Amino acid sequence: MGAQLSETRLVYIAPRLGVGGVGDYADDVVDAVRPYFADVLEYRHEGPGRSSVADLRAHRREIRELVARARSQGPTIVHAELSGGALVPFWGIAGLPDDVPVSATVHDPPHPIWWPARTRFMADHWLINHAVHFPFRGVSHRVQRKWLRATTLFVLTESGARSVPPDYPDARVVQIPHLVSERRLGKPPEERPLNVGFFGLVYRGKGFDQVSLLRERLPAEIGIRVAGRGTETLPQTDGIEIVGGVEDEAEDAFFDSVRAIAMPYGKRSPYGMGYPASGVMSRAIAYGTPVICSDHGALGDMTGAQGITVLRGLPEDDADAVADAFAGAIRNLLPDTGAIATAGENVRTERAASSGAEVAKAFAAAWTDMLGHPG
Repeated sequence: MGAQLSETRLVYIAPRLGVGGVGDYADDVVDAVRPYFADVLEYRHEGPGRSSVADLRAHRREIRELVARARSQGPTIVHAELSGGALVPFWGIAGLPDDVPVSATVHDPPHPIWWPARTRFMADHWLINHAVHFPFRGVSHRVQRKWLRATTLFVLTESGARSVPPDYPDARVVQIPHLVSERRLGKPPEERPLNVGFFGLVYRGKGFDQVSLLRERLPAEIGIRVAGRGTETLPQTDGIEIVGGVEDEAEDAFFDSVRAIAMPYGKRSPYGMGYPASGVMSRAIAYGTPVICSDHGALGDMTGAQGITVLRGLPEDDADAVADAFAGAIRNLLPDTGAIATAGENVRTERAASSGAEVAKAFAAAWTDMLGHPG
């Protein structure tokens, strides 16, 4: 009989808290799974694009030493959080012995890291980074297939789980719900002010360019509130309240002030379609807040049964058509007390199904299987 999880040590490799959404996610996950293990040894690192080649060698050496120390005390599993240009965990686990069970969560499927050579120098030289990685995407994918040490890949979306096997056929792919952080459940959405919200970090493809177009199409009684890191740089417009970055009580107050979150996401990268779980979606669910979104990437996995209104088949290159569709959905849902209440109830059901306790059970089941089949 193989080792039990309760007798096993977990070496957990992830960004530090506050280093993007993955760092925040990692804190929730490691706290949720900790009770299943004899001990958890964490190796936390800075975000993508912060490490030189020398730094990566040092990280790899330190990870090997940490794993060896854990193994000297008993059975050990290694787990890494892989995303975008996260070179530290990818190259850190690449040289581990073959008899060490290694898993990883792939946050940006179908590929573990997309840019396997994005060192600090490359990150500081945008043009060189893309000149190396974009025309040689096939080489990049072969490098990842060759050096991907993890044999079990956890993926947080249904479409993401389908996207991985064609490029990484030797990996075992396990779909796990995206963990929904614990947040205070305030008023149900039908009792909140008649506002729609935009939330999250401002960058290309997140739909913040739709805010002013929506304002032109929505009646005055429906307000628009915008919050998140970087939103304070957005242009101020009558009828649009820019809240800026929010944390803790300010975040609670923001979600208590909107009936739904709008996510008119669109094309983000010329490298191809990715299917990541959305941190904004997860945060909305944590607050029991319905969402109106496009079907871009993994957003298309969601359904009305989860309290999510998905607008399918929108022409991403036609901003006016997208704005018309979202304005119509907002006008139909937000003022309809019965419809928004039902959506809120469905979101709360999804919230319970994706709690830390439920997600930890799913991880534990897969890790227990790995102990019996480490290869």
